[in-house]
Amino acid sequence: MRPQTPSPSDERSEAPSGAGPACPVSGSGRGPAPVPPCPELFTWEFASDPYPAYAWLREHAPVHRTQLPSGVEAWLVTRYADARQALADTRLSKNPVHHSEAAHGKGKVGIPGERGANLMTHLLNIDPPDHTRLRRLVSKAFTPRRIARFAPRVQELTDALIDSFAERGEADLIHEFAFPLPIYAICDLLGVPREDQDDFRDWAGMMIRHGGGPRGGVARSVKKMRGYLAELIHRKRESLGDEGADDLISGLIRASDHGEHLTENEAAAMAFILLFAGFETTVNLIGNGVYQLLRHPGQRELLQKAAAAGDTELLAAGVEELLRYDGPVELATWRFATRDLTLGGQRIAEGDPVLVVLAAADRDPRRFAEPDVLDLSRRDNQHLGYGHGIHYCLGAPLARLEGQTAIATLLTRLPDLRLGAEPDDLRWRGGLIMRGLRALPVEFTPERK
Repeated sequence: MRPQTPSPSDERSEAPSGAGPACPVSGSGRGPAPVPPCPELFTWEFASDPYPAYAWLREHAPVHRTQLPSGVEAWLVTRYADARQALADTRLSKNPVHHSEAAHGKGKVGIPGERGANLMTHLLNIDPPDHTRLRRLVSKAFTPRRIARFAPRVQELTDALIDSFAERGEADLIHEFAFPLPIYAICDLLGVPREDQDDFRDWAGMMIRHGGGPRGGVARSVKKMRGYLAELIHRKRESLGDEGADDLISGLIRASDHGEHLTENEAAAMAFILLFAGFETTVNLIGNGVYQLLRHPGQRELLQKAAAAGDTELLAAGVEELLRYDGPVELATWRFATRDLTLGGQRIAEGDPVLVVLAAADRDPRRFAEPDVLDLSRRDNQHLGYGHGIHYCLGAPLARLEGQTAIATLLTRLPDLRLGAEPDDLRWRGGLIMRGLRALPVEFTPERK
């Protein structure tokens, strides 16, 4: 397998080709069923297909302490029941101040550059009561009605992007479609002027694509975003009385100015995390989803017929199954034990980091029938792809809208879409939190106009 360049966007950007201590010792051979050897974690081979290793952990070490490639030691939670409990457990804090190895872990347990850019006070890093206050404010600006009104714009963006390559007969669906679609969509929703959106696309591209200087390039992009957002918030506050100011940033400012407490740093941090969390998950939802459909032609045909017939029920169920089967978020973001606790039979010490492996939990046979089978008609599908509890992804409705629109339109307009490379030649971005392809070359019959 070709070596892969790690992504600077998350916590495994500095991954060596093999990291972490050995898994628990295998069986001695004295029993009827010796434990098979533990697969190696955090190699590039693991990044390409982590599911066999996660199956081993679920069976033999469901709450497993390991050293991450960054050097930080953390607990991996892999069974569905334990994962669901951990996601809602108030003894597990989102605030990195609870990390017992703060000096050792500095800069290694969050988004690169967020601390230096004063962007720490966002929903992924705080607990109640501040989390409750800020989520309530964002929820006021991020309503289902607003998302529903946004559907025509998502369709417009989707068609325009397909138009840009439909006559060629080939494309890279990550860089030409799955990446720009959510960037432009979230920029529109936030209220970033159209003339500035290409800057955001460049900064976001640095976060998920560029490999030079493992984390420094990302930190520079974060700093540029922070400066721009502070200026944009200031401009919008001055012109808030203008008609038509119905974007998310204006909504945050309006809520703050009506008596809710929201500092400028909090507003900038919230806008930043909505952008950061609102695009990469959708890039991977679309990229992973289309890739799996192309590898499962029978399921792809079912969805293609549903899309052509306007069957929104199967389309919605199909996207949920793609989220479960090979979702965009491999591990939930960091949690830290605020006291000694027991999880899945393991004693976890105060200050220990805990990482819930969503990709493992969502293939747990204790919860899902035939979990390694892609079944777009699956109905009992309470997957954890967007989390659970008070930190459930606020942007999930927007991501679902974009995913359904993107996949349905691709299958309708490019009905003979096919992979343009062998699966073994595709490269996955190395990363601890997110799971996604670096590129997805496809071929199809060109559209004629």
